[in-house]
Amino acid sequence: MFTVNTIDPGAQPRNIARGQCLQQRGVAPDWVSYIESGRVALGVLEHGVMEHQIGVLEGPCWLDASSAVLNLPHLVDALADTPVQLRQVSMDDFRQGIADLPEAAQAVLTDVAMAHRHQTEFAVSRLAKDAEARCAEWLLSHAQSGAQGQMAVELHQRKRSIAVQLGIAPETFSRVLRHLREQSLISGSGRVLNLVNPNALRSLAGV
Repeated sequence: MFTVNTIDPGAQPRNIARGQCLQQRGVAPDWVSYIESGRVALGVLEHGVMEHQIGVLEGPCWLDASSAVLNLPHLVDALADTPVQLRQVSMDDFRQGIADLPEAAQAVLTDVAMAHRHQTEFAVSRLAKDAEARCAEWLLSHAQSGAQGQMAVELHQRKRSIAVQLGIAPETFSRVLRHLREQSLISGSGRVLNLVNPNALRSLAGV
């Protein structure tokens, strides 16, 4: 099992008080933390306060091992949501531990880390966009081209489920769709939504 004990059995435990920042987004890690106990909130800090939370971790588990595996900076901030006990290993020791794994295991670990990072990037991008931008991006990503070149989205899910994916209330999703119709960016009110002006939707979505 790939735990802190297999990499550095001598790593000493540290006790972290509730409210202490454990990692900063955009910073390349020198250490990799293993949470032995406690809960850590993940998201975007503003002036030391977790303004936008996208998830939590409960020990025992690694804290953002994906960034360490891929040798990339952190995508999110991490804040101790309760008293936390953790141990840290150096990045060099962590990567050596990966190098000691069989090649097949390394490949799987890298694939999992990439998938996790893409999910985190998507979650962070949603925080930076308002409801209209999120909806426009969702419509564009689910659109299919018809025989005449027109683009349309067939709603296979309930609007409530789509709203949950977008991180907004169902009422907000319905209001945004109504606003997009009023702007002549989309048309249709049933299970098929026609993208009347895809270029305007791309501008709205920032893509």
